[in-house]
Amino acid sequence: MFPHMMRLYALRQRLLSLSVGLGLALASCSQKTTAPAASSTATDQGKAAAVTEMAAYQVPVDYYTLDNGLKVVLSPDTTAPVATVAVYYNIGFRIEPKDRTGFAHLFEHMMFQGSDNLGKMEFIQLVQKNGGILNGSTRYDFTNYFEIVPAHKLQTMLWAEADRMKGLNITQENLKNQQEVVKNEVKVNVLNQPYGGFPWLDMPQYANKNWYNAHNFYGDLEDLDAASLEDVRSFFKTYYSPNNAVVVVVGDFDPAQAGTWIKEYFGDIPASPLPKPANLSEPRQEREQRFTKDDKLATRPALAFAYHMPERNTPEYYAMGLLDQILLQGKDSRLYQALVQERGYTGSVDGGINAYLGNMFNYNGPMLWMGDLVHDKNVSADSIVAVLDQEVAKLQRQGVSQEMLDLAIVKMRSSLYDQISQLYGFGKADLLASFALFDDKPARINQLEEEFRKVTPELMQRTILEYLRPTNRTVLIVNPQAKAEM
Repeated sequence: MFPHMMRLYALRQRLLSLSVGLGLALASCSQKTTAPAASSTATDQGKAAAVTEMAAYQVPVDYYTLDNGLKVVLSPDTTAPVATVAVYYNIGFRIEPKDRTGFAHLFEHMMFQGSDNLGKMEFIQLVQKNGGILNGSTRYDFTNYFEIVPAHKLQTMLWAEADRMKGLNITQENLKNQQEVVKNEVKVNVLNQPYGGFPWLDMPQYANKNWYNAHNFYGDLEDLDAASLEDVRSFFKTYYSPNNAVVVVVGDFDPAQAGTWIKEYFGDIPASPLPKPANLSEPRQEREQRFTKDDKLATRPALAFAYHMPERNTPEYYAMGLLDQILLQGKDSRLYQALVQERGYTGSVDGGINAYLGNMFNYNGPMLWMGDLVHDKNVSADSIVAVLDQEVAKLQRQGVSQEMLDLAIVKMRSSLYDQISQLYGFGKADLLASFALFDDKPARINQLEEEFRKVTPELMQRTILEYLRPTNRTVLIVNPQAKAEM
């Protein structure tokens, strides 16, 4: 259940069944989008310039707050007879209390153990028996739950979400059971897997200095074992309160009717006092960091690199989004061409901005621009880092032309629209919920293109010099300990 509650294959199969019943096409359920490679031909460059002048697609946004502090975002879309309900709580593994490591993830599991009117696992059954799908995940700064159902079942889903926000069934039996489930998940997905936790779980612990950004997000097994029933009840009352949440509805529905149901089911849930937000700030990194991790199950070495990102929503933040497109995203990217096509050091290079646990928009705090690759033993880590430095140096020396910038904007626009259209409206709901929680402004979804278009070659150059300097970098090397099978 970390980061997803359901296995990807099972979710896709369920979606396929839903799409057949509703006459829809299957959408990808991955929150990481890889934009198609942009061609460098004159024709495609002309298309790129034309696309950047196109009017941006406008997402309908109706936003308000109930008296108890619950944020509500409604975004109707009559394209298909489907409704998506997403409930986001402003508690993720980065911002969990210091003495409660792993609680954010533990609660992702606990939320399916029953509530006042639904028994254990009955929430899941309710969704599935009504022809829908559901999922949940724990991220840096939120924990989310969503259901995608035929539109006429929207009222049922709003009632069910309110029922567990109002009164989760927190018992010693449920707690003990889910503690064991989480511990087993850590053992299966991380401890007993080659490259387990690499780099998404490992790198933040090496690159960051602030405990909130650098602790084990899964939680220490000792902390999970030590969790008492009172600890869990207090955590739920504090962080799963309506004034720490947003409800988003996307799809084929009547906004007035949906608003009436939301007020009826959620409106009388009492607010709770919230703790002072944690200080997540990171010091400026002044020297490169390098670490090696022995992996007893890996047969080939791997390397990950990470650079601290500019602050979210600054001009440099948007510039880094475009540098990510130029350097790392797609087969036309500089690093793919240099490491895969030209030198054959690896078969692929992955990564991005929050690429392993979301996208560059759905987090709220310090972040890393990160990349990783598995490579042959005869390729040294130094040679890979040298290529990285060479490609960054080329951009520093030659600059980013307006033509190159236009192509990056096209790729970013494609990636953004892929995100918005994902999974029957869930991708749209994800951005709306994130912008409501973090910025109190879900309408930011309609301003992103404009922000990227404000980026100039001069801003790109300043961003490269400050944020892609070697002294802002952390390198993590996986040292394989297992023998390759012959």
